[in-house]
Amino acid sequence: MRRFMRPGPASRPSPERPRTPGKPGNLPAELNRFIGRDDELAMLVRQLESARLVTLTGLGGVGTSRLARQGAAILQDRFCDGVWLVELASLREPHLLDHAVAEALALADHSGRPVRAALCDHLAERELLLVLDGYEHLVDACADLTAELLRRAPALRVLVAGRRPLGIPGESVRPLLPMNAADAIALFADRAASVVAGFAVEPSNQAAVAELCDRLDGIPLALELAAGRLRALSVDQVLHRLDDRFRLLTGNARGTPPRHQTLRTAIGWSHELCTPEERLLWARLSVFAGQFDLEAAEYVCSGPELPADELLDVIVELVAQSVLLRVTTAAGVRYRMLDTVRAYGAGWLAATHDGDRLRRRHRDWYLGLATWCELDWFSSRQAEIAARIEAELPNLRVALEQSLESAGDTHLGQYLAGTLWFYWVGCGRLSEGRHWLDRALELESDHDDARLKALWVAGYVAVLQGDTVGALGALQECREEAERTGNATAAAYALHRTGCLALVCDDMPRAEELLRGALIRYREIGELNSNVLMGQVELAMAVAFQGRLADAVRLCEDVLEVCEDHGERWTLAYAQFVLAFAAWSRGDGGRARALLEECLAIDHTFHDLLGAVLAIELLALVTLGEGDAEEAAVLQGAAGRIWPSVGLPLFGSRYYNQPHALCEEQARERLGAERYERCLRAGARLDLETTVARILRPAGQVPAQRRTVRCAPPSTNEPAASPSVSGGETAG
Repeated sequence: MRRFMRPGPASRPSPERPRTPGKPGNLPAELNRFIGRDDELAMLVRQLESARLVTLTGLGGVGTSRLARQGAAILQDRFCDGVWLVELASLREPHLLDHAVAEALALADHSGRPVRAALCDHLAERELLLVLDGYEHLVDACADLTAELLRRAPALRVLVAGRRPLGIPGESVRPLLPMNAADAIALFADRAASVVAGFAVEPSNQAAVAELCDRLDGIPLALELAAGRLRALSVDQVLHRLDDRFRLLTGNARGTPPRHQTLRTAIGWSHELCTPEERLLWARLSVFAGQFDLEAAEYVCSGPELPADELLDVIVELVAQSVLLRVTTAAGVRYRMLDTVRAYGAGWLAATHDGDRLRRRHRDWYLGLATWCELDWFSSRQAEIAARIEAELPNLRVALEQSLESAGDTHLGQYLAGTLWFYWVGCGRLSEGRHWLDRALELESDHDDARLKALWVAGYVAVLQGDTVGALGALQECREEAERTGNATAAAYALHRTGCLALVCDDMPRAEELLRGALIRYREIGELNSNVLMGQVELAMAVAFQGRLADAVRLCEDVLEVCEDHGERWTLAYAQFVLAFAAWSRGDGGRARALLEECLAIDHTFHDLLGAVLAIELLALVTLGEGDAEEAAVLQGAAGRIWPSVGLPLFGSRYYNQPHALCEEQARERLGAERYERCLRAGARLDLETTVARILRPAGQVPAQRRTVRCAPPSTNEPAASPSVSGGETAG
């Protein structure tokens, strides 16, 4: 028996490699170039080295047929008896499957034996690759035939391409995802150039092409159909018409299989292969945006026709048919639909006239999720909560839209926008949070509690953005209405955030008075959470700025103790920042750096841009004190790049700005203006990831600590971070 010739490392052939003259096989030459998919091709070849049956699965139009043929073309010289393609999409009768395979193999047998027996005998001693394409509507018959052929023909290898696995022993399944962004753009550009002479992706259309490819999910068929529309439309016009993508993306190229002539037909072919339960779930799942988990699907989509305890089985089938994609994330196993698949399902949902009910259930689920996450934020699960909300953000946006656009549900939108305060503030989403809060507060509501919560959260966000006027307006309204309605909780939060406003506006005595008053109110109503602890940290900052460092340290050490008890990390980082400020003010640069590095690591985990940039600003001054003026200037440049994503740099506060000003003054003096500006520009080119990695480098790479910049004992009238009497000089 001839042995299979093992392929070497996957190598790309010259663009479309024709079948070797005289070589057995029927693999056709392609009419246009194969673009991208380098990694997928290499993986496919490797799988065929180790498995006799490889199944390439994917949604209609994603390119399984083309990739299978390209992989087969790479391997055709390695099979003594060639590569043979059997196209099954047009075959409708399972009992004709054996005949179709025999016909593709050019097998002529006139003995009267059953066709399958003739196939088995023909393949028994042959070394070939059999490619079965478009078999999904004949999956049972195809699985039965493939299993028998592999048993009877030891040197046979089979590559199948379709919407779902065969489900037989020994099968190696390779799901094919849409193209990555670079490959999708390259494919679109290539096909567009064949339609419009001279077309190229250039600065004038680059953004539109990238957005078009992204909105089409990187599905090759959709990209090719969109490129075909450039005969009559510009890229921008195609992009603007994508809301009706199934009408837009059609074609009638001669020689194209019917199922690939329109996007609707390609997706509809998958729909036809689904059971009624699978079609119904497909339609209902279209209310989700982005990813979702099993529990959400069970709550939103279950009903008499789809019992919750049976939903998992239906989801498994939709995953098997590539309608749903299974995704492993930091938040656990989740599922998602491509936008094109979702749009198709949404059309069917509209036909059921059940869309409003499903959207309400979707909104209710995410209201409940946000409520649970807010409560659980004050725990050791903060990082998990942050990851969960990040994963759920597209669905939370849909829930916010649903609430704010539905008559009578405004209060739900206000409640949801306010409940997500921990995400807006703690995970670098100040701008988006402000957007939703402002929208919610523009609308009337009869539910005072929901509106009051949105008001104090809006005030909080505005304070951190440096919007004094916006913050004052929201907090005054909240405080007055809370007192009028007897809402002690909202009154305490409004008082707290007004104290925070005084802090960033440099009125330290008033900030201290208001923050102490808020903490007393919190104790009276039994409130203890991250906000309450943050109030104590802010009080410590106000006290430190007035020169009472020992009091500030005691306040923050109390916070650290409570954080330790509850596993709280987000507020702990801010307490460490204040302790670092106190350590630096006392001349202990080593202690300050250790605290700031841990603070930065925590802030970066939560993507808390405000906490991170404050830590970087103070680290610049600590670095200067260690004798590295160049690195200090680089860090200042990096911080300057981050501030526009947060709000007003250093809140416009002279107290918060004093360490920055001191660092700039002394770094300029040591480096000279030109060299300082050059380092500043170098830092401004660093993104946050690079900056954090640069700071949190291994201990052995950190320069030896040098004499630290010290500050004079602060008075109640001047910022604490002022140069020392001796000028604050350091060696170096």
